[in-house]
Amino acid sequence: MRTGIDVPLRFPDGYATVARMFTFTGLVDGREHLALSLGVPPAVPLVRPHSECVTGDVFGSQRCDCGAQLREAVERIAEAGGYLLYLRQEGRGIGLYEKVDAYALQDGGLDTYEANLALGHAADERDYTVAAQMLHALGARTVALLSNNPDKAAQLSRLGVAVGEQLPTGVHLSPANADYLATKAHRGGHRLAGLRPNGAHPRPPVDRW
Repeated sequence: MRTGIDVPLRFPDGYATVARMFTFTGLVDGREHLALSLGVPPAVPLVRPHSECVTGDVFGSQRCDCGAQLREAVERIAEAGGYLLYLRQEGRGIGLYEKVDAYALQDGGLDTYEANLALGHAADERDYTVAAQMLHALGARTVALLSNNPDKAAQLSRLGVAVGEQLPTGVHLSPANADYLATKAHRGGHRLAGLRPNGAHPRPPVDRW
């Protein structure tokens, strides 16, 4: 680890807490990733590896569920004790401008995975090696993983971080992201309870955050 400082956090809905923010040296990709320690981490901390999403996290875009997942994760981790890993891999690893290009292709009829492929990328280019490095530096060898994405658990397990259990986030469904979430469930295997592959939802959106 490089530096650790306390940072008071406040979200637009008024929720506030304090995080211990850590920076790192020697991460394999050379990018500036962050770890936020929230609450009092127990022996098996609650951990969310959260990929940066400028449009959702900063501007509140409704085309995805990223901002809502970030808000939910901070409160749940603060209550249980653990770490939010903020990973600089925008657009499932393709970058911000390419993500916006992918949005334009989605407006033309492609789904989120097809758009990445059409731009010459893999459907999902995220690599969680740095997440494993950060967890090892924090002394977290076994974690409870807060994620709907089975690939995160699989990659962390291969990288020497034991996933004791995987806990889903809420389903942050809106008219603007229904197709996006359905595609994640159908093509990415994300665990999104109550969501049908065609984007229809049989009951009102589940979003407590």
